[in-house]
Amino acid sequence: MTTIDPSYYLKNQATVKETSSSLGKDEFLKILMTQLQNQDPLNPMEDKEFISQMATFSSLEQMMQMTESINLLVNNQLISPVIQYSHLIGQQVTYYKIDEETGQIAEPKELETSIVQSVTHKEGYAVLQLENDAEIYTDEVQKIEQPSEKE
Repeated sequence: MTTIDPSYYLKNQATVKETSSSLGKDEFLKILMTQLQNQDPLNPMEDKEFISQMATFSSLEQMMQMTESINLLVNNQLISPVIQYSHLIGQQVTYYKIDEETGQIAEPKELETSIVQSVTHKEGYAVLQLENDAEIYTDEVQKIEQPSEKE
């Protein structure tokens, strides 16, 4: 008969409990429910106090949702523009021709089409390197499509 090593018993396992100094909505509700259950029946909590605590709870929940939204926004901003626009490689893009002297859209406005060969990063913005040797910022793209089959 084999024996089980006592170090595998649950009672011998170290328990790690993370403590937090912030009060979450679950803890807030537990405290509120405990308070309601244990209040003095001869001197119940006043409506004003209850409404005040519910308003506090509502504010807490809204702040937690706002924090999550801000964290998501910050994480999205941390994604490299090169990675963010890498799906455009091999795609055909249409854009307005840029006047090389002024850096503005050439007059008369002419659309050009080319295939994206690579994506680079310049001053925090994604720059598309095109098959026709043009370089354009992603916000200059007017249309994205699959490259047409050459016949």
